[in-house]
Amino acid sequence: MKTRIENITILTMNQEFEIIEDGFIEFDKQITCIGQGQSCHDADCIIDGHHGILMPGMINTHTHVGMIPFRSLGDDCKDRLRRFLFPLENECMTEKLAYASAKYAISEMLLSGITTFMDMYYFEDEIAKAADEMGIRAFLGETVIDFQSCDSEKPYGGLDYAKWFIPKWKNHSRIVPFIAPHATNTNCEDALKQANEISKQYNVPLSLHACEMDYEIAYFKEHYQQTPIQFLETLGLLSSRLVAAHCILLNKDDIDLLARYQVKVAHCIGSNAKAAKGVAPVKEMLEKGVHVGLGTDGPSSGNTLDMFTQFKLFADFHKNHYHDRSLFPAKNIVELGTIEGAKVLGMDAKIGSIEIGKKADLVLLETDSVNMFPIFDYYSAIVYSAQAHNVDSVFVDGQCLVRHKELVKESFQEIKKNLYDEMKEFSKKAKMYEIKK
Repeated sequence: MKTRIENITILTMNQEFEIIEDGFIEFDKQITCIGQGQSCHDADCIIDGHHGILMPGMINTHTHVGMIPFRSLGDDCKDRLRRFLFPLENECMTEKLAYASAKYAISEMLLSGITTFMDMYYFEDEIAKAADEMGIRAFLGETVIDFQSCDSEKPYGGLDYAKWFIPKWKNHSRIVPFIAPHATNTNCEDALKQANEISKQYNVPLSLHACEMDYEIAYFKEHYQQTPIQFLETLGLLSSRLVAAHCILLNKDDIDLLARYQVKVAHCIGSNAKAAKGVAPVKEMLEKGVHVGLGTDGPSSGNTLDMFTQFKLFADFHKNHYHDRSLFPAKNIVELGTIEGAKVLGMDAKIGSIEIGKKADLVLLETDSVNMFPIFDYYSAIVYSAQAHNVDSVFVDGQCLVRHKELVKESFQEIKKNLYDEMKEFSKKAKMYEIKK
């Protein structure tokens, strides 16, 4: 079906950062025409954008969509990961709960203009089914970790899981499977090497948490006299296939290694700041040519699954950290959430900008709400003024998934009810953990 959206300002996010005012766009699965003024072409569906802003679909380079049930649980507790998250996952996470959580999380992302996400969690086959049903674009990796987990009776069960999960989804048009060892310090050397071989064998990404925790840095310094990044180099894991999440505690040599091996980085400013882990050296990484995208992290870590929150936090924290108001102009922050995110995922030839021939992954922001007037700079409006509720319409592969701020294919109330029902046992257990904290 050929769709045309007209009466819009188009932020192309192409190399020239071209902005087209009083513009129109035409697309089916791909973008076929971009112009200014009135189109003379026929279209099956014509949408009046009402002077809104059309931008590329936003890209979330790191999250854990199965973790909606953990949101607001033990947020201010020290060592939350091992006191709450790991134990509750092992006791209560099931296939049905992961699926219901994924549908809820994907709803939240779509309603806020995220059209592609990279996820690391358990029961990723269920999450793939949810993503397929919802119509979103997804990179999905089964967690590999050094203990028995909710979907494996043995440590490192994710390795075997990945060997059937990756071929199953490898040729899907919107879903890209990958391998996801949890972190540098929760996998032994052999497991990391096996994960890397799987990544090579199937030519899929590998993603893990790296240089995120103080104790992680201390562990590698004591046992290996190396940083985690140097350790990964010795194992042969540094490559253009690697997406390293967080990378907060990097030194200069680490950044040089990331650049040399073309490693990509998922920067999660919201969860990093909330957990008081520090501000990652994104400025230095970008100066060295490292591709950096933005991630929300999981809904238990960063609490919100929208990119507008990350835009604003990124600006506030990085400008404050360097005492430089002019650092990271708004257009470069939007760039991190769109075309740079696409580069992190190796998808910049297909998504991340509005150009003829690219996938029609598009977001229409309305400008009628009270927070969206006046607009002197479109990028500034997105970074500093816009919020998730300004997302009017969302398209993935040209298919309309959100229209007038509501899901098109699914009922959000039904999705929420299903998650609520699946969470009953989890909620009982969670209250017991809250009492003990």
